[in-house]
Amino acid sequence: MMGLKKIQNELGRRLKGLRIDKGITQDELAYAVKISRDHLSNIENGKYPINLKNLYKLAVFFDVDIKYFL
Repeated sequence: MMGLKKIQNELGRRLKGLRIDKGITQDELAYAVKISRDHLSNIENGKYPINLKNLYKLAVFFDVDIKYFL
């Protein structure tokens, strides 16, 4: 079973990859999904877990299945 920290790190890596592929900054993404840039940065770096509401907003923004992040 994958530990929580490993899941957070993988989710952050995938999120950052999508953001970079789309060519947008952390500021732009944070504004679009209504979270702070600092919080987004901490999620991308695996420092903070993400709640389901924000995970859903990111999946919708990137047009991916929420399972992609997990």
